[in-house]
Amino acid sequence: MPYAIYILKCSDGTYYTGLTKDLDGRVQEHEIGANPESYTFRRRPVKLMWSIVTESYQEAFQWEHQIKGWSRAKKEALIRGDIEGIHEIVKSERKRREKNKIKTKPSR
Repeated sequence: MPYAIYILKCSDGTYYTGLTKDLDGRVQEHEIGANPESYTFRRRPVKLMWSIVTESYQEAFQWEHQIKGWSRAKKEALIRGDIEGIHEIVKSERKRREKNKIKTKPSR
């Protein structure tokens, strides 16, 4: 059974990433505010910005988990379809982490 991973843009400019078997139905639930406890309830209206369909739940879950951990810039690059941009962001994040490691090493 196929599963969809999706990114919504909320009215406050934040992004929400989710996973569902029924993309159209799930987006409609977000739009109408079907669950008052959900992240998107007070951030409506929402707009579907990106989605992809996978055939396995495991693959969909991995995608969702990975994207939820991404920075806003990476999510926006994905939405634009800018795979090279994602790679550039990863490189710069890696450089920044390495720089911070050097700064935090105790001096002798």
